[in-house]
Amino acid sequence: MANKTLFSSIKSRFVRTNTVNEAGGRAYKFTPKHALAQMAATGCFNGTYYTRAEHQLDEMRTLIDQVDDNVFLAKLAVYARERAYMKDMPAALLVVLSKRDTELLHRTFDRVVDNGRVLRTMFQMIRSGQFGRTSLSSSLQRAFQRWLNEASVNQLLSASIGNDPSLRDVLRLARPTPRDNARRALFGWLTGKEIEKWAPANATDLPAQVQGLIAYRQATTAQAQARIAGHLSVRWDLLADAAKGPLVWKAIARQMGPQALRMNLNTLLRHEVLTSDKAGREMVSYVASRLTDAHAIRRSRQFPYQFLAAYLNAAPELPHQINTALHRAAEIACGNVPELPGPVVIGLDTSGSMSCPITGYGARGGTTKMRCVDVAALFAAAILRKNPDSVVIPFDTRAYDVRIDPSDSILSLSERLATYGGGGTDCSTPLHQANTKYRKRTFAGVVLVSDNESWIDSDRPFAYGGRSATGVLTEWQAFVANQQRMGTRSPKLVCIDVQPYGSTQAPERDDILNIGGFSDAVFHVVASYLSDDAARFVREVESIEL
Repeated sequence: MANKTLFSSIKSRFVRTNTVNEAGGRAYKFTPKHALAQMAATGCFNGTYYTRAEHQLDEMRTLIDQVDDNVFLAKLAVYARERAYMKDMPAALLVVLSKRDTELLHRTFDRVVDNGRVLRTMFQMIRSGQFGRTSLSSSLQRAFQRWLNEASVNQLLSASIGNDPSLRDVLRLARPTPRDNARRALFGWLTGKEIEKWAPANATDLPAQVQGLIAYRQATTAQAQARIAGHLSVRWDLLADAAKGPLVWKAIARQMGPQALRMNLNTLLRHEVLTSDKAGREMVSYVASRLTDAHAIRRSRQFPYQFLAAYLNAAPELPHQINTALHRAAEIACGNVPELPGPVVIGLDTSGSMSCPITGYGARGGTTKMRCVDVAALFAAAILRKNPDSVVIPFDTRAYDVRIDPSDSILSLSERLATYGGGGTDCSTPLHQANTKYRKRTFAGVVLVSDNESWIDSDRPFAYGGRSATGVLTEWQAFVANQQRMGTRSPKLVCIDVQPYGSTQAPERDDILNIGGFSDAVFHVVASYLSDDAARFVREVESIEL
């Protein structure tokens, strides 16, 4: 008999589906490590289109119980914070590590807890008891004390913004020993103690930023406040609650960095900073110039996603110059998106479930305007901008024809792409379109941006694999066969999942990559994979150096 490995039936390339996804369709279950990595890169502990926040938490704890590799958990916490830019999931993984391996906890703590918000989030999770703790262990207490003593004054002041829990709560439970009188006075002020009565520290021991902040809050006129604010190097949030009118807000705006300006355009508008008079026009020009600072955008590696969020949230009354600046900034940010090794087919899921907010539905109704479809459309537009010979196919249960105007800005293009569809989900549709309408073109592969909740089976006959395989896998095999006839050596399928569900429409193989997330890190993984330079999503996590 001939070698069965080399001459096996083509059906052997098809894997029977082994689970049902959240929408009730056939799917392939991720391994526990992959499912946990997917959740860590996309989950926000909020409700989504198909599941509740409580279910997401239960699923995470179940997956953690199935992963006994503590080093992987530590690396995943770092990956989720440093590359996926998540806050809640990496904090939760640190709490788990505090019970499993205290050495790994201390090795990763400072990389994950890189600001006061993450510190307070972790503290909140500990007090909740959801991960088996209700208070700080001695090891956790040492980690918290180290952060509180080593944090800069501005980091501590930033951490003091917000409640439930407040930084005061953290300080009272962590009980750090101040390293000097200045830190002792600062801790006392942050916990609300009267410094003058707290020997040996007194008000003169307070850092200059705090003394300036106290003077700002005690100022009786807008002119005095504006003068102090112009020289005070603290976060604008600390000045906002006491600001005495537009004059002070103009001084605050000039203290904001480019990212703070981008995130607070409506706030500046509301406080009469961006008005039509001469002073207001000067501020409009100033803000627009800061938003489009190419050096700052490239240095901070800002991604078009952030400018799309500002664009979608912008009030209609914002000056046209500001909106134009957001478009220009997004184009500059596209320079941070890597070029792929060749044109690709981009399957853009515009089905009904993609209308879910990207960070889920908040417990108290608070949520982002940014939807999954907005993020997916921006991904498609960004890939297309750097790879103009690629093809975008929006789909739900059918494919939609799109005419791309090269003069469209990336924000306008992504906004238009997000308007298609709204029906059910058949993730095999863009692949079928590629196999028919574009069968005479060569592609490096297919990038599918979706929540992977395909549930409508096409009426098309399955070429291979019968009903045991998903439509995506069947159409993908036909795509590979056609591309190889056209001379493409090894086309690849990349499934980018923007939601924390635990299944996929195409199982992991040498030519199939499943990756979760909606940060710019996803682009670099995709580019490396298509260039045969990187391995799987899980191995991308495992490549983290602790």
